[in-house]
Amino acid sequence: MTYRERIESKLNAAFSPAELTIRDDSEKHRGHAGYRPEGETHFHVRIVSAAFDGQNRVARQRAVYRALKAELDERVHALSLETLTPAEAA
Repeated sequence: MTYRERIESKLNAAFSPAELTIRDDSEKHRGHAGYRPEGETHFHVRIVSAAFDGQNRVARQRAVYRALKAELDERVHALSLETLTPAEAA
């Protein structure tokens, strides 16, 4: 299973998102810290979930980081996050 697939699976399980977009931005970071030629080190994630209702931006991002702890510990160097509620995404 790729890291992208792992991220998708874990975020679906943890947040039941109405929308989930995951983009591997690794190639944009060639020559930067954490870059690997095989990719899957830098991701952009847009997640829209009712689970974020009542949470501020920091709490939402911390929840995503907790859900993806293993991936961040193993290989993923950076996550760019958009964490929204359905009302915010509308």
